[in-house]
Amino acid sequence: MKSNLSISQNNWLRNSDLFIIIIFCCVPLFMSFPYRVNIFLSWEGAYRLYLGQVPYRDFGLPMGFGYWVVPAIFFKVFGPYLISLIKAQVFLNFICCLSFRGILKKLKLSDGVRIAVMIIFCLSYILPNFWPWYNNSVIIWQIVGLNFLLGFLNTEARKKYVFLFLSCFFLFVSFFTKQDGGFLGFAIAAALVLYNTIITKKWKDIFLFLLLYIIIAVLVILPFTQYSFGYWFNHGQPPHTARISISEILGELFSASQWIKFYFLLIAIIVAFKIKNNRSFLTNRNEMIFLLLTLGILAEALIFGVTSYTPPDNNIFFHSFALAYIITGLSGITLINFSKVYYFLGLTILILFWWSAGYWQYINRIAMRIFPSETVEAKNDSLPAENVINRYTYMLNLDSNYYEDESTWTTIDSLKSFQKIYLPPSTIAGIQRLKKMDVLKNNNASVLNMTELTPLDYEFGYKLETGQDHPLWDHLGVCMFNKQCDDYCNKIKNKQYDVVLFEYIPSLNNFFPFRIRDSLQVYYKKTDSFLAPRRPTNGTIEVYVK
Repeated sequence: MKSNLSISQNNWLRNSDLFIIIIFCCVPLFMSFPYRVNIFLSWEGAYRLYLGQVPYRDFGLPMGFGYWVVPAIFFKVFGPYLISLIKAQVFLNFICCLSFRGILKKLKLSDGVRIAVMIIFCLSYILPNFWPWYNNSVIIWQIVGLNFLLGFLNTEARKKYVFLFLSCFFLFVSFFTKQDGGFLGFAIAAALVLYNTIITKKWKDIFLFLLLYIIIAVLVILPFTQYSFGYWFNHGQPPHTARISISEILGELFSASQWIKFYFLLIAIIVAFKIKNNRSFLTNRNEMIFLLLTLGILAEALIFGVTSYTPPDNNIFFHSFALAYIITGLSGITLINFSKVYYFLGLTILILFWWSAGYWQYINRIAMRIFPSETVEAKNDSLPAENVINRYTYMLNLDSNYYEDESTWTTIDSLKSFQKIYLPPSTIAGIQRLKKMDVLKNNNASVLNMTELTPLDYEFGYKLETGQDHPLWDHLGVCMFNKQCDDYCNKIKNKQYDVVLFEYIPSLNNFFPFRIRDSLQVYYKKTDSFLAPRRPTNGTIEVYVK
């Protein structure tokens, strides 16, 4: 009967998640994007590697440089443009999806549950992450490493040690991308290997895992120790502030993290049911690896949300792992076979309804044309219509320096590095004025670009400042420290730069150090200013000359 059709009986249906992956990953290739906060850092690091600069010798950064390797390769292939970063992320998202799919297959999820979870993963984690960012890349490389680790744990052939090597390599790449997520990924992997070692009595596996990881780490790090590699952990200069706090983690656990705790509750109920019906549950290797992986991801998401707090949804990857376990567990308890087409379709419809925020922003553009919002003419152009109070008008924005509405943003295709990227009109006008400055037409001009418009480095062609203590980006206390800040102030005092572009963001704590701006106002002359391409907060780019 048609109602009994199973996904597993049809090869096309069974592998439909591959088509889902391709569609979700390729969507960004056909779109234009507004300039995104912090994308300047992705561009700057990739551009310096593209130029052949060596980390810790030509610039300092408080982490490994693993994050910038793939974007730099795409700069080599497609050019040092912002849109090349989008293409790099498409590639990373595709690798991530295939690796996550591999994990689900190795955990022996039914075809229906696997495809449904892949839809959740694409909607919740892949679709929003169309720009590269290290808090995203660290998780991608971790998922790749965990996929190879499960290949090692599930294989008895000699090739299992190839999987182990690849697992250790990508887990280290994750750590060399960002310490917190990378270490947590390593801890999850170590817990899985240790459990498997205890169950199988193959004690060499845990030692081989640790040994391979250490060897890979030494081989990668050793060549850079001749430079200022200690900059990674801000070695040798104060202040030293911990990025992790037990009290903050406890606060996050008990005052927030509702989804994580809810999932934990459901998992606890499922595990209790399984133990009741299977006394050997704790020694069932496949069951326990699935459980340990899920609990490890939930614990990581809790901690990661504290140590990597921007943007606030960095840890959203945990939904897919938790729901993979929960849906599989509920399927066993209820005896519902989600590989049956009608059950699968019902589950998919509910998932699409639940995660509608991921795609509604695109559909809403069409819906607003069909069902336009009712508007009322205002008596005063600076205020909304009186007596019209709704969720959009109950508060007044009295900030006269507020950025232009995003509907007015447009592209500046005359600059290759900004093609297909929307910018505020005032930002574009400011860039056009910069292009007319005689001093910037000289490639030998000494320019300090302390703004989010780092692609101007390529557009104007001036030589980038280098040095072991030169920070890759300028957030005081994160990548720049007191010593580097004092060096900049001294160079400004000595008028070393012909032009300084400085971004003033009063609402962010020294995102670009305030005392550098104070020095500029004493020793340089401000000739222009225009709005920075920021949506969440206000910022002004100021132009200073000798």
